[in-house]
Amino acid sequence: MVPMNSIHPFDRHLETVQSRAAALRDWTPADGPMPALYLGHGAPPLMEDGHWMDQLFGWTQKMPKPKAILIVSAHWEEAPTTLSAPEGHSDLVYDFGGFDRLYFEMRYDTPDAFDLSARVKALLPGGESVHESSERGLDHGAWVPLKVMYPLADVPVLQMSMPTHDPDRLLDLGRRLQGLRSEGVLIIGSGYMTHGLAHLTQEVFQGLAPAPAWSTEFDHWAAEAIERRDIDTLANYRRAPGMPYAHPTVEHFTPLFVTMGATLDESAPIHTEIDDFSMGLAKRSFQVA
Repeated sequence: MVPMNSIHPFDRHLETVQSRAAALRDWTPADGPMPALYLGHGAPPLMEDGHWMDQLFGWTQKMPKPKAILIVSAHWEEAPTTLSAPEGHSDLVYDFGGFDRLYFEMRYDTPDAFDLSARVKALLPGGESVHESSERGLDHGAWVPLKVMYPLADVPVLQMSMPTHDPDRLLDLGRRLQGLRSEGVLIIGSGYMTHGLAHLTQEVFQGLAPAPAWSTEFDHWAAEAIERRDIDTLANYRRAPGMPYAHPTVEHFTPLFVTMGATLDESAPIHTEIDDFSMGLAKRSFQVA
């Protein structure tokens, strides 16, 4: 918790990065396709972690500013595939509890994403039916990290539901969308490399003990498979070391397959941007291309 009468770490983050965010160069076709990302999105208290915010914002400074962002979050599982409301300044989804009232009052008023919505719907028919919600906004798996990464809210954002956990179907979904990257769209799978919250001890949760073996073992297994671009191994995640403790439910891991699918036909390098832990959970985040 943030002490009373102190500057909130997120406000301090904004003061520090605002000028750099404003100076970020816009993507142009000469840059080539935007990368696809998989990131750990944490929860609202990510905005109290200066180191983590620096990591995420610093990542954006290594890329041109995208023309738009398409994000799949662990927190929207819905079939058939559904798109969030494309209107700008849409209400957010506050899908959490027990945190400071501050987080329930936050906004992320991005521009409208009608053009991106139309492009996604045009690309998906034939493999996945796609619907568009007139009401659903961004959930915390989308707006929390993006508010840190692109704090000026000057990039259109569209969220897409995750219609399945089947790796093949998610890979195909990403593959159908990969052409968006050549149009300056940043595709993001937002999850958490390990997410066994129920299996954390109080000491680990408070940072007084190291990450548990099930978390480090799963993270090491994933890191090696990602580096090799070994889709078959990743798809067999239910038999990975550390399971099922690392992912009692798998929705925080499977967005990775959309990311990989969006770059599946390429030999582009994979770069790990974040590889440390928070409260015993692996924050491993990477980009392809």
